[in-house]
Amino acid sequence: MTQSHPRISKAVIPAAGLGTRFLPATKATPKEMLPVVDKPAIQYVVEEAVSAGLGDVLMVTGRNKRPLEDHFDRNYELESALQKKGDASRLAKVQESSDLAMIHYVRQGDPKGLGHAVLCAAPHVGDEPFAVLLGDDLIDPRDPLLQRMIDVQEQHGGSVIALMEVEPEQIHLYGCAAVEATEDGDVVKVSGLVEKPEPADAPSNYAIIGRYVLDPHIFDILRKTEPGRGGEIQLTDALQQLAEDEKVGGPVHGVVFKGRRYDTGDRGDYLRAIVRLACEREDLGPDFRTWLRSYVAEEM
Repeated sequence: MTQSHPRISKAVIPAAGLGTRFLPATKATPKEMLPVVDKPAIQYVVEEAVSAGLGDVLMVTGRNKRPLEDHFDRNYELESALQKKGDASRLAKVQESSDLAMIHYVRQGDPKGLGHAVLCAAPHVGDEPFAVLLGDDLIDPRDPLLQRMIDVQEQHGGSVIALMEVEPEQIHLYGCAAVEATEDGDVVKVSGLVEKPEPADAPSNYAIIGRYVLDPHIFDILRKTEPGRGGEIQLTDALQQLAEDEKVGGPVHGVVFKGRRYDTGDRGDYLRAIVRLACEREDLGPDFRTWLRSYVAEEM
């Protein structure tokens, strides 16, 4: 008989990073606020959480991240100006972000890594399973990865991580999972994890991407986790302990994702994400694709 587990209702979005790869653009603007076409990256992530039924969102922020709060707050002056102009379309877009979810904020303080950022969410999350969404990975809404992960967690308990197969020479850029097959083709049992291994040392080519559904026992482990790679408290190290001992927090499973993912953490991939999403937009796509074909033909 399938065991019933608590329904997940909360999402945590770590957003305290400095965005050094995008300097100087991120000197005064949070990297999460960089536009992907005409919406900041962080809004796509919140929309994904809401689409999966997670209307309670905690952002773990840091210094100079006030624009995140402003974006998801009301802007009465702007709304009034648009209303007076009769610009209902833009008014709706402005109001959309402030009506998306119940959003809370906590500051990380010291940049001690992803594991520490997740630990900052403990008082808000409490003793419930919860989701973690990283803002560098945008998942296409037509490929509902997070909902699938929630379903797997509700079936098996424990924690669930998102995995994607990458080229072996790219595995050093990711956390990597040792896995065992299950009866479900897109679900694997995770037996081990290592953060950014050299290709020769990697247990597989299954890379961890930025979606997690975590058992609250992860907080107890993170409190005891020593800084690892890069001198930071690594979430991967804590998950490794859960994978080693199912008696503490249940098993760790992985959902193998083969859908559309847009990596905005790298400058080149950020640009490619914008091009892909712009090409698919009904309002922008036709003209933009025509221009893009012409541009590529001229450059070739």
